[in-house]
Amino acid sequence: MNAPVGLYQYQTADREFLASRIAEFEGQVQRRLSGDLTEDEFKPLRLMNGLYLQLHAYMLRVAIPYGVLDSRQMRKLAHIARRYDRDYGHFTTRQNIQFNWIKLEETPEILRQLADVDMHAIQTSGNCIRNVTCDQFAGAAADELMDPRVHAEILRQWSTLHPEFTFLPRKFKIAISGSPHDRVAARFHDIGILARPGENGPLFRIFVGGGLGRTPLVGHELFDSVPEADLLMTLEAALRVYNAYGRRDNIYKARIKILVQALGIDGYRKAVEHELSLMNPEHYRLDPETVAAIKARFAAPDLTASPDAESRLKADRQNDIAFDRWVRSNTHPHFAPGRIAVTVSIKPAGGIPGDATSDQLDRLADLADQFSFGELRITHLQNVVLAHVAQDRLLKLWQALNAIGLGDANHELIGDIVACPGLDYCALANARSIPIAQKLSARFGDNALQEEIGKLRINISGCINACGHHHVGHIGLLGVDKRGEEFFQITLGGRDDALSRTGDILGAALPEDDMVDAIARIVDRYLSVREKGEQFLDTLTRLGDAPFKEAAYETV
Repeated sequence: MNAPVGLYQYQTADREFLASRIAEFEGQVQRRLSGDLTEDEFKPLRLMNGLYLQLHAYMLRVAIPYGVLDSRQMRKLAHIARRYDRDYGHFTTRQNIQFNWIKLEETPEILRQLADVDMHAIQTSGNCIRNVTCDQFAGAAADELMDPRVHAEILRQWSTLHPEFTFLPRKFKIAISGSPHDRVAARFHDIGILARPGENGPLFRIFVGGGLGRTPLVGHELFDSVPEADLLMTLEAALRVYNAYGRRDNIYKARIKILVQALGIDGYRKAVEHELSLMNPEHYRLDPETVAAIKARFAAPDLTASPDAESRLKADRQNDIAFDRWVRSNTHPHFAPGRIAVTVSIKPAGGIPGDATSDQLDRLADLADQFSFGELRITHLQNVVLAHVAQDRLLKLWQALNAIGLGDANHELIGDIVACPGLDYCALANARSIPIAQKLSARFGDNALQEEIGKLRINISGCINACGHHHVGHIGLLGVDKRGEEFFQITLGGRDDALSRTGDILGAALPEDDMVDAIARIVDRYLSVREKGEQFLDTLTRLGDAPFKEAAYETV
């Protein structure tokens, strides 16, 4: 099969399904335009097709299942940005891309063009199982225990228009990783899955009841070692319990995290085990033949590299300080000798986190073809990954990225800001996330300064819905409205790894005009009190909030 690397290949049935779905939605759009459908009647129909009505225009959210796409798909996204939007797309924290200036009458044609490259917008909204997210280094990372992409695809197929779970009490998010280091924030998902190999096949550790938003909660371990054969049955049972008992009378209490909190994890586990006892295992069994058939629809790259690739990279690093800094921050060890995984920061100094122009999207597609077998990944931190770069070609890649403004050495540093679109676009927001992100990014734009500061992530949300994941930022900013003015509340100490916790509120919210200086004072205080080898979270753990609170509010 001549297929793009790392990407599940659609079959005729997949394409026929998309065509029929688009034709159905086109009829609904025409009825809305003619007035036969009111906006209230049309809303649930458009949401099932990823179309939102925001402050100024319609927004279309396109799924990038488990974050993987190929160069032809990226070029199609560039075309849509150029032709139907305002020349850019916005990568989200759910491994999707959003187009913020869509005309309703053009939506069916956009969906047809997406379908031409095996993409869609189904289940990117609504009270259903949303886009399944995955480790951005899946199938490449040296520290990986098991490649989770095949099982992510299995979950995608299982969850798409599932007849029982199309109208859940609220939206439902699943993430899966095969790494011992949680790179998908598994414990902050409705269901988070960590995969590993076992003596008799893959095993899955399942967390349930995590989430952010109005009530941020860390998920609990439901089961430690679910065998592959029982994976879908176990997920089905967990969702059935939620579907049956989740709150539908109160939108703020409708998420699975509230049900797990109410029952306790032991009570929820007992309910799931009871549901499992009523199910026929043979009906739900995920057999090895099915897994193998899906795996066969992923093309694998030839990862053979030049014998002197590593030595060439070492020499290139010695000859260029800036390049060496970028390698330290923006690359990840690959399991294959002579290869390396690269994180392309979509966070230039002063830029909008996650925004990429149509030209940048086209160039990223070109670079994927030149350096990584035509494959790209989108991360839940709003960046792009080229997963299989030859080490002796890394310098050329970095130079090409610099030429398009995407060569910043800031991955997981203070310039790698995560932010939602905020009040510039979203009707739910209380404050604008974008301007404060741009100001902070410009303030700490120097890559050498960022490296000196070390690992310190800022997350910004424009409202309590937490689309910018502010709860898990080492420094989190939450936009609030105070009598018509935009203020920001600061949290410290959030993290979304194996030690997941939500940040603690530092004090009273500050006006936007004071925020950049307040964050700068927090960072300066950290630099003045840290001990050798400490990162920000280490210093915060050792000293507590007090010195940082004093710094943040010293002029208030």
